[in-house]
Amino acid sequence: MFKKILIANRSEIACRIIRACKELDIKTVAVYSEADRNSLHVLMADEAICIGPPPALQSYLNMDAIINAALETNCDAIHPGYGFLSEKFVFNKKVNEVGLVFIGSSPEPMKLLGSKVESRKTMIEAGVPVIPGMKGSSKDISEYIKLADEIGYPVLIKASDGGGGKGMRVVYNPDDLKPSVESAMRESQSAFGSDIVFLEKYIESPRHVEIQIAADNYGNVVYLFERECSIQRRHQKIIEETPSVALTTELRKKMGETAVRVVKAANYNNLGTVEFLLDKDKNFYFLEVNTRIQVEHPVTEMTTGVDLVKLQIRIAAGEELPFKQEELSQNGHSIECRIYAEDADNNFMPSAGKILLFKEPVGPGIRYDSGVYQGSEVPIYYDPILAKLIVWGKNREEARKRMILALKDNVILGVQTSIRFMLDVLEHPEFIDGNTYTNFIEKNMRERSIFDDLSSIFAVAAYANLNEKPKQVFQISSDMPTPWQTIGKWEIANS
Repeated sequence: MFKKILIANRSEIACRIIRACKELDIKTVAVYSEADRNSLHVLMADEAICIGPPPALQSYLNMDAIINAALETNCDAIHPGYGFLSEKFVFNKKVNEVGLVFIGSSPEPMKLLGSKVESRKTMIEAGVPVIPGMKGSSKDISEYIKLADEIGYPVLIKASDGGGGKGMRVVYNPDDLKPSVESAMRESQSAFGSDIVFLEKYIESPRHVEIQIAADNYGNVVYLFERECSIQRRHQKIIEETPSVALTTELRKKMGETAVRVVKAANYNNLGTVEFLLDKDKNFYFLEVNTRIQVEHPVTEMTTGVDLVKLQIRIAAGEELPFKQEELSQNGHSIECRIYAEDADNNFMPSAGKILLFKEPVGPGIRYDSGVYQGSEVPIYYDPILAKLIVWGKNREEARKRMILALKDNVILGVQTSIRFMLDVLEHPEFIDGNTYTNFIEKNMRERSIFDDLSSIFAVAAYANLNEKPKQVFQISSDMPTPWQTIGKWEIANS
């Protein structure tokens, strides 16, 4: 087993990895930008090294700085978390070349699966169902026009080397195709350093269902069931759950076995997630493979009892999978809400600033993976995720109600958050009925009534009293009723 691991990430996922390492008695090294000097992951790690200025390109995406930090602190391995360099096969290869272990897959399958075009070709050859579309990419707009006419509109333009909705365009009519392809190419080049895009049929109102897989270095592969991630804004997931209400036992098994086939076709090792689109007729199509730990991995942990981060580390250290497929099962239902610093009433614009008041929800079946604390700064430079709130219940309705109570108990003042929006989604009749499709927000949340947000008032009060004793933050109203006033009419009975 490793003695010391460097975490090449920040915020809540870095904190999550540090906790897993502590349980395995592994020392940790945090890296941080100048903007993150006082961040929670820096305070939690055994050692911490500044790797550059705030912009990610000069810090968290600086491969040489991160590798040098690992070598200087005598680390055995680097854990990339998610985002940043986690799916960059070039970084993976560089880590291996200097004698360190990259906690993830080998570079070759990461390179293959990191390209949507190349992975699509591989899956077609392996007999995995894919969405109708281009077999490769092209710079010739006439090829896009010809295929779009053949498969019919709407179509989807996608960046081959990216994700998170960048370089993605839905096209509903021929006149918009050429400018959409050109726009997607420009955005993809800016975001991922590659202008390779391709076209496929746009499946309207699908579900986004992904399968968690684990593969060791000895050819053993298992799937740890599904997660439904259909509640999305700007093609990014915000609420995830497992199990999916759309899957039968037979369909779950079929999708799981297909995910294993995908992994074997790519010679993939370590943890990964095979993503599918599920249409209204319960046909599923291969979408992509995320060659890293997922943001939403806790819902799988809550229902299977498997610590996925520790499993990642054990596989990277050369251990075999500790279980077989028939030994895995799901128990109950889990939901995750991503708590973002953003304004849902202003097109989900990011919100930066100081967290003036912070209260985590607690209680049975509640887990809170956080990267912030009261008084910490939320910088403008990175993804605005603050924390992940995860709940477990014996069934979906219990989990949903528990999540609502937990969200109401989660107090974050000083920045705008997505908490109120999450509540509106969870309380919507369509969500309650399990009608969760990728267009859920567009279809159901446009006319939502905006909550009378008093957070700005509370934030001012919290800021004014930030350095005072907690009892001075809030004052009891002089109109607060006494216990005698609340019990109603009463009298002393004669004995």
